[in-house]
Amino acid sequence: MSALRFSVVIVSRGRPTSLQRCLKGVSQLYHEPFEIVVVADGPGLEAARAALPEGSFKQARFDEANISAARNAGISLAAGDVIAFIDDDAVPEPGWLFHLAGAFAAHGVDAAGGFVRGRDGISFQYRGAEVSALAEETPLATEGTRPAVFEGRPGRAIKTEGTNCAFRRALYEELGGFDPSYRYYLDETDLNMRLAAAGRKTALVPLAEVHHGAEASELRTARRMPRSLHQIGASLAVFLRKHAPGTDPGPVLARAEAARRRGLVRHMLRGNCEPRDVERVLATFREGVAEGLARPLVPVPPVAPAQSAFLPFAPCRPAHRLIAGPLLEARRLRSRAGEAAEEGQVVSLHLQGRVLPRRPRVRFHPAGFWEHRYRIFRASGSDMAARREDCRVAAMRHPWNIADRSDDGRKKTE
Repeated sequence: MSALRFSVVIVSRGRPTSLQRCLKGVSQLYHEPFEIVVVADGPGLEAARAALPEGSFKQARFDEANISAARNAGISLAAGDVIAFIDDDAVPEPGWLFHLAGAFAAHGVDAAGGFVRGRDGISFQYRGAEVSALAEETPLATEGTRPAVFEGRPGRAIKTEGTNCAFRRALYEELGGFDPSYRYYLDETDLNMRLAAAGRKTALVPLAEVHHGAEASELRTARRMPRSLHQIGASLAVFLRKHAPGTDPGPVLARAEAARRRGLVRHMLRGNCEPRDVERVLATFREGVAEGLARPLVPVPPVAPAQSAFLPFAPCRPAHRLIAGPLLEARRLRSRAGEAAEEGQVVSLHLQGRVLPRRPRVRFHPAGFWEHRYRIFRASGSDMAARREDCRVAAMRHPWNIADRSDDGRKKTE
């Protein structure tokens, strides 16, 4: 059986630099065939054209501040068997589609999502959750790295994160696309609820990892301090009206506002805002709730067959290069790593030092390589430390090499 065709849809607005970085990561994905669909404003499309070869991706101009409508525009162009979504401020590990495709093929699921790493490249933002009709989440218990299959039920859905989720295209044609009533927030959760009501299965795929930087936008600062909670309040109100119509929304909205207040107070204590900003931003949440309670609910738009033929992206042949050295030589080593990435290799650069944190920090460099920074206690242990860190990420970073490794990650000997 031929491999599943994937369409990777990226929606971007007001973040052309982040989009370019995302596209560098997407261009290194280890899966064939896949196509790239970019839905963005003018500056975003210009950035995409500078990042990728001409004619190698699909594109749509979209200026409206409505992520659901933008995603629907991407779906209309996507011709893959499966449509995957990633945010413009995120970067996928090279094995992202490889592991998602394995879950779809092996388990026959209609949807799948993977784990999401935070800004330090180590901590997790998301590792699986179930969500109720009140938009309240319960973590899912997962073990190991194998995909786990879950089946939702009416009123309880398996949640996928918008920056790391994938759905069969046929599912959209059956259930409809994203609901434009959600201009930001809970848009994919609404689709999860419709999946659950239809009794469809979702796979949680731990090795399908995405690193989410949560960059600054018109809704939050670079330190993730909210500028406005209007659309979050509005979307929550819409969600409750749609999925819990017989429930008094007051207690749920009060709990949600209290949670947002606690988050804003934490930002204040960290120096990210002034005390008066807490009440100012909370007021936007309440205004959004009021607007969402009155917002007209529209039918979910139907999804027609793709408007264009599948456009396979041609990634370079898989090759992984590990470069390691002392932090003092970072400039020279980064130059080497950038050159190797330019040649089409997937590159992991390990910068080591005695004054760095013991816990690694990982980021995708704008030049197109993965940078790991961590402490070593003595120079003689640098090679072993690099091999250990490489083994930790091997299944996500260069899955084509896994067949040559034993269960503990070490190279097999002949």
